[in-house]
Amino acid sequence: MVAMYLLVDKKTELPIFNPTDFNPELVDITIQGINENHTVSDFELINQNGKVITQTDYDNKIYVTDFFFTRCPSICPIMSNNMEKLQNIFLKENEVMFLSMSVTPEMDSVPVLKKYAEKNGVIDTKWNITTGDKKHIYNLARKSYFAAVDQGDGGLQDFIHTPNFILVDRKKRIRGVYDGTKEEEMNRITQDIKRLLKI
Repeated sequence: MVAMYLLVDKKTELPIFNPTDFNPELVDITIQGINENHTVSDFELINQNGKVITQTDYDNKIYVTDFFFTRCPSICPIMSNNMEKLQNIFLKENEVMFLSMSVTPEMDSVPVLKKYAEKNGVIDTKWNITTGDKKHIYNLARKSYFAAVDQGDGGLQDFIHTPNFILVDRKKRIRGVYDGTKEEEMNRITQDIKRLLKI
């Protein structure tokens, strides 16, 4: 009877993702095999206005994060366009925010990010376009958000490129992963954010 309840429950509630729920290639070797209580790590980044952004800015928020770079000619413009659409859908929902992290922080300075933010319709109170320490960002990608297939050290030759949007709940838990380039995935993440808002 309990098993039946859990099966039904999983269909009506969003899953809570742990390292074991991902392809092992996406998970840093140090945390492979962990199957419970995963939360994303605290972060310290610099946004398009030169302001330091930390986990405190996202406390008790539902947010979507992605990894991009301003010179990306392929998937990033599509992802930024879709993130802007999500921003506009949830414009009046103070509990919903967005976070983009540059994978080429050495090139994406604050002025470059500011220009990119203006070009992509970023609303400062909703969406932070960030740069910061490369090793810190790459550690977040590999150990918190599971957004990179390859292993690396965050050094000069290390490079992450992923189309994933990662949905994080108010308790810093991953609740969904979506292809940020596909319209049907945008419909899915929109519905999932709405579900989280009801909890």
